[in-house]
Amino acid sequence: MQLDMHYYGTYAMARAAGLNKESSRIIATAAQFVDDNAEKDNVDFRDGGRIDTEATAHHAYQIKNIDKEDQRQIWVPFHFLPGNKGETFTAKLVCQKDSTIAQEMVKFNISLIDQPYALPLIGITAHVYADTFSHYGFSGISSRKNRIVNDSFKFFKIKAEMESYILEKQKKFKDNYPKEDFMDNIKSWFAETLSGALGHSAAVTFPDRPFLKWNFEYEEAKQICPQRDNPQTFLEACEKLHAIFKEVALKRQDFADNNSYKDFDSIKDFIQEILNKQADKHGRIQAWKDTALEGKIFGTGAEKIPDYDEDIWHNQRDNLKRKKDSSKATDLNIYHFYQAASVHRVNVLRNLLPSHGLVVA
Repeated sequence: MQLDMHYYGTYAMARAAGLNKESSRIIATAAQFVDDNAEKDNVDFRDGGRIDTEATAHHAYQIKNIDKEDQRQIWVPFHFLPGNKGETFTAKLVCQKDSTIAQEMVKFNISLIDQPYALPLIGITAHVYADTFSHYGFSGISSRKNRIVNDSFKFFKIKAEMESYILEKQKKFKDNYPKEDFMDNIKSWFAETLSGALGHSAAVTFPDRPFLKWNFEYEEAKQICPQRDNPQTFLEACEKLHAIFKEVALKRQDFADNNSYKDFDSIKDFIQEILNKQADKHGRIQAWKDTALEGKIFGTGAEKIPDYDEDIWHNQRDNLKRKKDSSKATDLNIYHFYQAASVHRVNVLRNLLPSHGLVVA
């Protein structure tokens, strides 16, 4: 999923589920920050303290994604949670929509609702869980199971101008690899071999576009995948997120705003309309903002969804590098995000997956 869902959609579901504005903002910011947090430089304080940053992202065109360690430490726990279906280890790593593992991940993270990092952890939870509704059928580890037959994509009920737009995005994506000295010689090899085998890179951004109905042919199995109905699966994700946030509001009344609550069924049609909007990312974001301003999705009526600003948390981290007292860091959202990311990663890789017979890292 992209910014429109991970931040604006997440914020909207949090408010509609009865969470207050600040709690909703922190949760939604954390959900999107998972995709924006590729920083791996530690923060050293003058008093000798240190924060080891917790990277949660690498972008699909980055050469760093060749690193199998990063695939297992980042892509698996944060973006392609294994679904544990199939007979082979590789098959079991393929992400599945709303899997048992995903549900257990949600349950464990909610059990930590009284921790100081609870809100960023709920945001991370929302990101990982929502991605199972868009990334299903793909694995976070380089695998032949991720390969797609070139030019096998078919789109259904899409406007001609939008199809041209996303196909142009596909072309730019494939061309957008680092131009380092040696890259020209291996660029084609990387694009065709590695990116086609890692995550949903072979399908570029198609799984992340909420309005898209599409299918393709897997290269290894020579099998056409069933039609992927993004609007329907994204709607399912919104309903599940609403339920998660409702539970959070019930468990932590200090996070709640009961006046903003709306039953999901009462806003379902409005959400469906947003998800079906055939537009670029900015147009889809505007749809969320407009619907909120029209008073259709919050019990409090017309509200503005605050804009996302990734620099707020990046700046918090960078400002810490000039501080002397390391203890001051523990009050900041960026520190709580790192705490939450660490807890989530350890639980998924060391506890949750092994409990299902999957030893990934």
